[in-house]
Amino acid sequence: MQAPAAGAAPPPIEPTQVLHRDGPPHAPPLAYSQVPPEQARRTPHAPTQQPVPQHKGPAHAPTQRPLRFDDGPPHAPWQQPRPYREGPPPAPPRGTRPAQAPRPRRKRHPFRWLLVILLVLVLAAVGAVIQLDNSLNRIPALANYAQRVGDTPGTNWLLVGSDGRAGLTPQQEQELATGGEVGPERTDTIMLVHVPESGKTTLVSLPRDSYVSVPGHGKDKLNAAFAIGGPALLVQTVEIATGLRIDHYAQIGFGGFASVVDTLGGIDVCLPKPIDDPLAGIDLPAGCQRLNGPQALGFVRSRATPLADLDRMNNQRIFLAALLAKATSGTTLANPFKLWPLASDTVKSLKVDNGDHIWDLGGLAWALKSDTVATAVPIGGFDDTDSGNVLLWDKGKASRFFNALAGDQPIPEELLTR
Repeated sequence: MQAPAAGAAPPPIEPTQVLHRDGPPHAPPLAYSQVPPEQARRTPHAPTQQPVPQHKGPAHAPTQRPLRFDDGPPHAPWQQPRPYREGPPPAPPRGTRPAQAPRPRRKRHPFRWLLVILLVLVLAAVGAVIQLDNSLNRIPALANYAQRVGDTPGTNWLLVGSDGRAGLTPQQEQELATGGEVGPERTDTIMLVHVPESGKTTLVSLPRDSYVSVPGHGKDKLNAAFAIGGPALLVQTVEIATGLRIDHYAQIGFGGFASVVDTLGGIDVCLPKPIDDPLAGIDLPAGCQRLNGPQALGFVRSRATPLADLDRMNNQRIFLAALLAKATSGTTLANPFKLWPLASDTVKSLKVDNGDHIWDLGGLAWALKSDTVATAVPIGGFDDTDSGNVLLWDKGKASRFFNALAGDQPIPEELLTR
């Protein structure tokens, strides 16, 4: 291409074609005089207006600040977006409830209900214990007296079975073969229980016809102390005769004895020989069998055997072991419909000292349930006295026997009577 000559007019510049954003390239703008009148009235524009070039890149200019939207769903294409706001979001219109985030779902704790149930059971058990303790019939059995035996190690109980008929109807007296009213209340069963601080519990039978010194009344049978002065004089007589201080006292009568057995559904015993005793109201064959309340009462009272009182003491120990085994068995303790009547009947049938409580009785039952040494005081023979035929203790052996218990030591094997 040659350069124009000097002084010559420059060649006309052809208009540059500009691409329209939404269509094909258009012709250069016409002069106003060249635009048809109809088109000028319909789409007027200045001759110098240029079409907007097409952009490749972001929709806004580099200096343009993009619009920001409030949180929420995207707006429809035809809606005007909300402009960016500085500061907190605007308050909702009056009368509308602001949207709340869903609350986290609470976790269920199954152990919480288990703890509630256990708490209810504990409270019920505590309430039952308090009620039973308040139902105990308390008497002043452990009265203090001059020169009383000092405290000895271990825990000593005196258990008494009396022939008390209080509360029995004539029909019940006939069923239990009590023999009717025979004067002052007497005792057929006297047992001493020694619970050591460690070791086996010892259960000692004290024959009711034992010839001992009764304070204030000279020499007499042991059960005479009960008939003369009641539980307090009996406890004093036993303490002086044995050298052991009695810590607790429990007494049960005819009616309560039979009721406790019937509540348990009977007691299972095994008899080496048959026992037929019309005075006790029993006729029991040899062998293992279940005794109801009246039969069990006759069994522990009967002396219609070759060794009389000695056999009776042995039968009493057999019965007590069977009674405690059934009363403390898992089937009884796990059944509230059996346990509660048993506890209620036992508590109503007992007489205890003023200082005794239901938990003391529970400790006694637990001690006797374990391995127990059952024996009787060493016997020296029999004799006829002003009190009738009496049983004499072997003084030498009996002294060693009770000295061992007073020292909380096991009784020597040669002194035990099986």
